[in-house]
Amino acid sequence: MKTFNINADCNPIVHYMVDIRSRLEAIGQMVDQGQYFTINRARQYGKTTTLHALEKYLQRDYTVINLDFQLLSSADFENEHTFVEAFSGEILDSVSDTDSLPAEIENQLKQFAGGRLENARLSRLFRCLSRWCDLSERRIVLMIDEIDSAANNQVFLDFLTQLRGYYIQKKKAAFHSVILTGVYDIQNMKRKFVTNDGHTANSPWNIAADFLVDMNFSTEDIRGMLDEYEQDYQTGMDTGKIAGLLYDYTSGYPFLVSKLCKILDEQTAGRPGFPDKRSVWTKRGISKAVELLLAEKIPLFESVIGKLRDYPELKSTLHALLFYGQNIVYNPDDSLIDMALMFGFVKIVENRVVLANRIFETRVYNYFLTTTDMQNTDLYRAALQNKSRFILGGRLNMQLILEKFTAHFDELYGERDKTFYEEEGRKLFLLYLKPIINGGGNYYIESHTRDTERTALIVDYGGEQFIVELKVRRGNASHTRGEEELLHYLEYYHLRKGYMLSFNYDQKKETGVKEIRLDDYTLIEAEV
Repeated sequence: MKTFNINADCNPIVHYMVDIRSRLEAIGQMVDQGQYFTINRARQYGKTTTLHALEKYLQRDYTVINLDFQLLSSADFENEHTFVEAFSGEILDSVSDTDSLPAEIENQLKQFAGGRLENARLSRLFRCLSRWCDLSERRIVLMIDEIDSAANNQVFLDFLTQLRGYYIQKKKAAFHSVILTGVYDIQNMKRKFVTNDGHTANSPWNIAADFLVDMNFSTEDIRGMLDEYEQDYQTGMDTGKIAGLLYDYTSGYPFLVSKLCKILDEQTAGRPGFPDKRSVWTKRGISKAVELLLAEKIPLFESVIGKLRDYPELKSTLHALLFYGQNIVYNPDDSLIDMALMFGFVKIVENRVVLANRIFETRVYNYFLTTTDMQNTDLYRAALQNKSRFILGGRLNMQLILEKFTAHFDELYGERDKTFYEEEGRKLFLLYLKPIINGGGNYYIESHTRDTERTALIVDYGGEQFIVELKVRRGNASHTRGEEELLHYLEYYHLRKGYMLSFNYDQKKETGVKEIRLDDYTLIEAEV
């Protein structure tokens, strides 16, 4: 049986994979047009898998040189001589078809690779490569993976300069197309090059075409992979529905999709409530897989949290976005947001900055909520001490949570001012909720509802779903809108009971919890 792969290159013979033929066709068109470009995406985004598949796809019409800069050491970038030696050796290893490598080119590359030429320089290497392009009956495509390994090396800057020069001077034979892959995009690559005098150099890669091919998995992509799995295991799952749920959590981030599928396939069956694979590939099973994933310490999450630790301004920006509903308009000149985009944990929606997917968002929420200062609050400790009261028979009592939160909040913070209610109220409820559902459920926020007035919180626990509207109350009209919005969500999620928590800084407010009926729906409304 095949498996879901989350490490390195995927192989369709042994791994369940999405069908990437449409992507290969789109990239192939760029190659046919002779474009030079960079496939820059965040870590674990399927770049290497795409490059290997692209090599096979292009070999019908081109001679393909596929190199990996991970295989070069820092010493190989020390100077031109060492780079030419290493680069030539990698080309010889890459070209398996000796008929595509003329004898004179092979001999010269062997001399370069053997270090037998004292005056081995990039200029001589490129004259050799140009000669090869001139002699070759087939057009030659150069692909280099993991170009980030070469960053901050002057010799790589010189290498790009040579590529640019041959590309511009059409009278010289040059590679038909050049594809570089890595995390850093063209704009950020220039920041990585630092000259000997400490100044940042401009990138010579301004010849590159924009790479606009979408490498996210769509719902249909995921469904195709699940259909193949279903043929093997006959679980009875609704592949379309499960694909949609996986997409909802991941927004199609390739690693996260594959990771959740791997958890569902290999780690979930046999746990309490999941006796077999049939019970796993369900909405409840996906909720469990998300819970397990969020509890893992994986390099991708460490990268996201590491950037927050390294860049306090970025941390403050995302904190304001998540907890205060602050609207962050995208500015392409903001280097911090630019970096967050490059590493893939934020995206731009309608010119606003948002977290890239629910998984990243919840992980960042958890990071903010589990700091030592937050866990030392009386509210957090109260929730932890009373956790057993809120869960009976494996079921979460959301109404009791609201009742107890209201009592604790008013006791601890009831006399605070308007600013405290607006900025801290929703954060404190999440802080109260987290230790209660930890180990049995998870939560996420509908990002498009997050603003300074309201937030729609979705809680999954024990196979049940709860919708909690968190609002800063500004008059009766605001409250009525909140009820209407909550009803809309209940209808969308096919639920009959919803919850509302209003933060009201009016000194004349009536705190407490009440139950009201609106049409066929029951609303549990709490006010603090």
